[in-house]
Amino acid sequence: MFSFFWRTVSVYAPVDGDIRRLEEVSDEVFSSKMAGDGVAILPTSGIFRSPINGVITGIFPTKHAFSVKGRGVEILVHIGIDTVELRGRGFKLLKSKGVTVRAGDVIVEVDLDYLKSTGKDIITPIIVTDKPIKNAKFGRVNSGDFIFKV
Repeated sequence: MFSFFWRTVSVYAPVDGDIRRLEEVSDEVFSSKMAGDGVAILPTSGIFRSPINGVITGIFPTKHAFSVKGRGVEILVHIGIDTVELRGRGFKLLKSKGVTVRAGDVIVEVDLDYLKSTGKDIITPIIVTDKPIKNAKFGRVNSGDFIFKV
């Protein structure tokens, strides 16, 4: 009803890596877009940053996922597949829920080698929970590069 107040939000890569289509993620919750629309990044770095300006609205107790909300858009960054099973091992949280962040602020550091050694897939879905994305970029990306609009 009041969607005319909603503005386009640019979303930036939270990590260095290779952007893939969400359909390539092995977890059906993400690949079928049940959790929302977005892309996935195969990370080459363990430094994960905020993809937008906003407030951290959620951090899983196991530190493997966080969400940031800004200008009416909520972005979920889910680091790896089945990484919840690691119970926080390999993740170092640097920010907490409720903190205001700017795009590019470091939120969590991840030991990607440890995750790989446990057999976990490190592909990282970047999800918009309730709106479609547009102008998605694919291929090599550096943290802070534009990846899509909402």
